[in-house]
Amino acid sequence: MIHFIPLVSAIVSLVFALAVLDQFFARRKPYQLIWAIGLFMYAISTAAEFWVGVWGLNVTVYRLWYLFGAIFVAAYLGMGTLYLLARRHWAHTIMAILLAASFYATFRVFTASIDLSDLQVLSGIAMPQGVRLMTPVFNTFGTVSLVGGAIYSAWVFWRCKIMPHRVISNILIAIGAILPAVGGTHMRLGGGLPLFYIFELLGIMIIFIGFLRSREVFGLYRFPLIHGFGKVSAD
Repeated sequence: MIHFIPLVSAIVSLVFALAVLDQFFARRKPYQLIWAIGLFMYAISTAAEFWVGVWGLNVTVYRLWYLFGAIFVAAYLGMGTLYLLARRHWAHTIMAILLAASFYATFRVFTASIDLSDLQVLSGIAMPQGVRLMTPVFNTFGTVSLVGGAIYSAWVFWRCKIMPHRVISNILIAIGAILPAVGGTHMRLGGGLPLFYIFELLGIMIIFIGFLRSREVFGLYRFPLIHGFGKVSAD
């Protein structure tokens, strides 16, 4: 039964991704597109977890899970937040670096020699050490950007005493973003998959609630992180 938790996560993240993509088609904001991409990646990685639990592990599913789940998800969700908060030229520059790093990571993951014969549970230990060293770089960037951006936004709305619902929505997004990171750390330290799957599901659900709670979903305001802290300007 525990293996059906990733299926629920995949469904929630897919619905979430389609909602954000629909908003992108309506408003054409870059952060909405990047967020949608990150959420589709979340759906792919959790669907891979479900596949492994029900039908077993194979090299292709393992590569997809590692690339999208272990490397890309946090980075692209965090990148979407940077497009929302940072000056556009800074966001473009960081996006270019992320894309270059993503192409390199994809090449390394899909050309790596992988032996799954000794893998007892789903983890990154089957990947070569050189590939695994990339994971904390992507994840640290993404988690700091997503959580830090949500906390900063909550603080700005609270300080300016405007849109109090945005304070709550950003706090929820920050909490939801932290949970999968905590679950992943727990798993790397030897913890079992059940808690990781639960944290993964709770994380995406809480982020989705925060998204829905924001109502306009950041459609009206942008907060420059790089220049002029605390200024609120129309997007």
